[in-house]
Amino acid sequence: MRLKDKICIVTGAAQGIGAATCERFAAEGATVIACDRRAPATPVPGAAAFFEVDVTDRAAIDTMVAAVLAQHGRIDVLVNNAGITKDARLVKMTLEQFDAVIDVNLRGVFHCAQAVAPSMVERGRGVILNASSVVGLYGNYGQTNYAAAKFGVIGFTKTWSRELGPKGVRVNAVAPGFVETPILATVPEKVLQQMKEQVPLGRLAQPAEIASVYAFLASDDASYINGTVIEVSGGMSV
Repeated sequence: MRLKDKICIVTGAAQGIGAATCERFAAEGATVIACDRRAPATPVPGAAAFFEVDVTDRAAIDTMVAAVLAQHGRIDVLVNNAGITKDARLVKMTLEQFDAVIDVNLRGVFHCAQAVAPSMVERGRGVILNASSVVGLYGNYGQTNYAAAKFGVIGFTKTWSRELGPKGVRVNAVAPGFVETPILATVPEKVLQQMKEQVPLGRLAQPAEIASVYAFLASDDASYINGTVIEVSGGMSV
């Protein structure tokens, strides 16, 4: 078990990639602290504890981190997975749509990383994993806010890997392509088919396939990987 006895925080854990990551980390032996803005109807698979935390609320994040440190004495891994979309073309996008996505997908990543980093630096080891996207690499029609946030997450990753790497803390990002999550539940079948046709593998990713990459990056098997962005898109960029 590659993550045996590691204390891992996963944000956006109630569904989709977050829930799959909790389940995979637990299977790898981790103690998983699941966080989401609302408690799900059923327990998060593999989670040892759940905190109702909005990543835009710094006080709530600090309280959660303090509680985890008080109980476990350390935080080994943070997966900054929480994210939202509010799509619109540039000329139609409202300031509310823009600000909401930036607050969760970019500012929220900053809040969580800044909250856990001091304890990791003090111990001289730790892993921070950030959720970017292929949209953060190549942009996407109708996603000005989302693309900006995911580009920004890559900037965070590169910068923090330089700042924290010498302190023993690795920082990496994962850039998924199209993933079969609840976020796609309202997408028409015709559009889903068009999405699949953009992928050389001819299908959408399953959340577990993204979770497996997080599990690798969180483990000591990735001990010399720092400051990288791994695209998990089925070859969309080929």
